[in-house]
Amino acid sequence: MTIATPTAAGRAPTRWPRSFRLLYTAAVAHDVGFHVGQLAVPVLAVSLLSAGPAQVGLLGALSTAAFLLVGLPAGVWVDRWPRRSVLVAADLLRAVLVASVPVAWWAGWLSIHQLYVVVFLTGLGTVFADVAAQSYLPELVGRDRLVAANSLLVTTSGTLQIAGRGVGGLLVQLLTAPAAIVLDAVGYAVAAAAVGRIPAGGPRSGPTREPGGFARQLGAGVRHVLGSPLLRPLAASTASINLTMQLTTTMLPVVFLRELGLGAAALGLFLGVGGVGSLLGALTARRLAGRIGHGRALWLPGLLVAPLGLLVALVDTGPMLWLAGLGWLALAWRTGIGNVIGVSLRQAATPDALLGRMNATFRFLLTGALTVGAAIAGLLSQFTDVRTSLLVGAVANGLTWLPVFLSPLRALRRPPGA
Repeated sequence: MTIATPTAAGRAPTRWPRSFRLLYTAAVAHDVGFHVGQLAVPVLAVSLLSAGPAQVGLLGALSTAAFLLVGLPAGVWVDRWPRRSVLVAADLLRAVLVASVPVAWWAGWLSIHQLYVVVFLTGLGTVFADVAAQSYLPELVGRDRLVAANSLLVTTSGTLQIAGRGVGGLLVQLLTAPAAIVLDAVGYAVAAAAVGRIPAGGPRSGPTREPGGFARQLGAGVRHVLGSPLLRPLAASTASINLTMQLTTTMLPVVFLRELGLGAAALGLFLGVGGVGSLLGALTARRLAGRIGHGRALWLPGLLVAPLGLLVALVDTGPMLWLAGLGWLALAWRTGIGNVIGVSLRQAATPDALLGRMNATFRFLLTGALTVGAAIAGLLSQFTDVRTSLLVGAVANGLTWLPVFLSPLRALRRPPGA
């Protein structure tokens, strides 16, 4: 696979190093399966296991609960262990776990409780994989190419989100959800094989030790994030985005399949619209940040799309389905911009020795917010109705740009060291 990027002056493209191309291949394989599985699992729970709103909410919470339980210490371990080995082990673990779902279904003993266990343990592998991948990237491409590398990764992820969820919906409709989940397991296995081919040498290929005990090293990562006038508001804003988006995402399968009577294909296409928005956000992030500054690129899109988010809460058949799709597109566009600019800012503002713990702290906060959001969605829907969860998510999401706007990050032109 040949991956190139234009130089700053727009001359002939510069080729990415082989190690990054392998990491990119792994990301592609993982994302193809992940987006199919992310759709197939809740559809399986709702349509084949007759799960109610509370069970769907618990399923969503358990998928990210590991970030709350081991998210912070994972950063210390990743900073100590070879990051390549962590990625391979995490992908292999997730491949085996996900493969157990279709096997159990075909054997006739799959239950909602097995789904709970699988999504929780898969989330545990994701904790280490996400922290290791984001900490590994500066080593593979250099800090001067972080924005370009993250832009490529997020752009590709957005493209695969469109294809993965759209195709995933059709696969679920045609082959059943358990059959579609097989693709998720294959994606993890291919990702492990690709990362395993990255050369083991390099300046940061082996484990390192810092002075001080485990708790002191863990605290250093937390203090780096929460004590930074740039990283602290970024964490607050992104965590609130994740929480409010999760209020909507968790209950969309229930709304589409039960309330509106639409099939898995329609749900997949609707969620795939979010991939279009994420792709557009990733494609426009660098140019937007270069024109108005990185700080404004983090808060201004949130202000602009706030009213459109309400359309998602009003999703219905007919014209409202199209308007809701427009709102979902706008929210995802804003998220795609934030993924490129925010992750690059985090990596640029952190020394190599703290990258694992910084990323673990962010993942703890951001993915922990997903856990809380899914749990709140389940409770709101159980004691009121699913529309309440969508409405609360839309209104609260319209305020998530404020932490950046009210901080020194508001007018930042370029990342530190750029």
